[in-house]
Amino acid sequence: MITPHGTAGSYYTRTDTHRYRPTAHAGGAWGPDEQHFSPLGGLVAHAMERHLAARPEGAGLVLARISYDILGRLALDECDIEVETVRPGRTIELLEATVRIAGRSVVRARAWLLAAHDTAAVAGGPAGRLTPPERLGTWPMSELWPGGYIASLDVRPVTPPQSGRATVWVSTPLTLVDGEPSGPLASYLALVDTANGIAVRQPPSEWLFPNVDLTVHLHRQPVAGWTGLDTTVTFGPTGQGLTSTVLHDVDGPVGHAQQILTVRPRAAALPSGPAAAGPSHRRH
Repeated sequence: MITPHGTAGSYYTRTDTHRYRPTAHAGGAWGPDEQHFSPLGGLVAHAMERHLAARPEGAGLVLARISYDILGRLALDECDIEVETVRPGRTIELLEATVRIAGRSVVRARAWLLAAHDTAAVAGGPAGRLTPPERLGTWPMSELWPGGYIASLDVRPVTPPQSGRATVWVSTPLTLVDGEPSGPLASYLALVDTANGIAVRQPPSEWLFPNVDLTVHLHRQPVAGWTGLDTTVTFGPTGQGLTSTVLHDVDGPVGHAQQILTVRPRAAALPSGPAAAGPSHRRH
């Protein structure tokens, strides 16, 4: 593993056309030698945006859904991201991205892009804006979670977080990639995976509950700045959990996010034997 380095103002630095090195700010909450998935998810969207920008036929399509499958441990090391068009089209298109670390696929993501049309006359759905973030106080989330990513955030609860329930605003002063502009969507998505840490049902010092996926559906493109997370966490009786989030920007709801969780006691609380081997939650 390399020692992450880079400028203080970014989560990643580019080292080649499709290769990125994480900075210390991308450090994960479950282990000091892992990446937090949230900025990596934004980086995948950034790579997809660059893929579309390289060809004129990508114009006029907007991302309506992106789903990430986390295939293994996200080492805090250089990663390669390859993007391909699986289903081309002028009105509907499907992209796929693969993230590799040390030659091993660790994330696969698929994004549906749909044609943009003026549907303002028939737009409708659940309304209601969250209290603006500038009216709220900050929450030192790093008191609950370690890691460079959590330490980089400005977190502002709408109401005090409770067990399994929280509504917060999240932002960061950092860019995704050093010296590169990112679109509003990639910057927004880079904060969505924070949802699983804002409404914990059990202390993370005693229980593991990482997500193995993240799926985001959007009915409107978010504006840059703040990501609003109205989150509910459910634990089932057989080791599975679900983090469900209504996504907001400062203008109101923009969509939904879902994360499936694998719930189990930390290794120290488990009996000896194969079930207790290895603390890393994503070594499937």
